[in-house]
Amino acid sequence: MQNNIWIYILIMAVVTYLIRVLPLTLIRREIKNKTIRSFLFYVPYVTLAVMTFPSILEATASPWSGALALVVGIVLAWKKAGLFAVSVLACVTVFVAERFL
Repeated sequence: MQNNIWIYILIMAVVTYLIRVLPLTLIRREIKNKTIRSFLFYVPYVTLAVMTFPSILEATASPWSGALALVVGIVLAWKKAGLFAVSVLACVTVFVAERFL
């Protein structure tokens, strides 16, 4: 069983290394295709959203309070509120929703 863990770690390390090195070795010139450039531009934002969204719903006692805080956060961010204000008001929303709903 212990040997399998080291094999898994080695495979994960190789895959992670290849994902980072292959684009550098295979693509040597500037990417001019608008579609590919647009795709690569949005990859970090999508990755962050995919990692964050489930945590927003599961970090609270009720998924409904997390969803309500998400909506409040989106509206405040859309209205150009600062990061501190958005986070504080989202936390207050969760507190109020779990307290009274």
